[in-house]
Amino acid sequence: MTTVSEVMTRGVRALGPRDTVVAAAQAMDELNVGAIPVCEGDTLLGMVTDRDIVVRAVAQDIDARAVTLEQVMSRPVCTVGEDEDVEEALATMSEHQIRRIPVADGQGRLVGMLSLGDIAAKDPDNDTGLAMSLADISSPAAPDR
Repeated sequence: MTTVSEVMTRGVRALGPRDTVVAAAQAMDELNVGAIPVCEGDTLLGMVTDRDIVVRAVAQDIDARAVTLEQVMSRPVCTVGEDEDVEEALATMSEHQIRRIPVADGQGRLVGMLSLGDIAAKDPDNDTGLAMSLADISSPAAPDR
């Protein structure tokens, strides 16, 4: 049994709710990621994704230098515990159709991120579960409109 803490990415950079969309986009570019946790201290408030930026700011023609992350971030945030089994985390990710998920400690503080890439690279025994989860996560959703 592999736990989330064995394969997750630690030292995750987070931004604050009053940071701008531009700051988030720059951090995503610098880190080569598509999602940034939004925290107040070590308390996770939301997640901002590249899609959030495009759909909730750019498509709405809102000035990205003025709009804050709390205005565009996704919430509530689904998390997994660092002591959870990777299979449980994959089930949660499949249920919510997400490819990356914040990891919280016993007090609910952000301690890392878990991605499908982390699992694929660091848990070679998880081929079947990963493939099935990827299929579930990637199944097309109905359009919003």
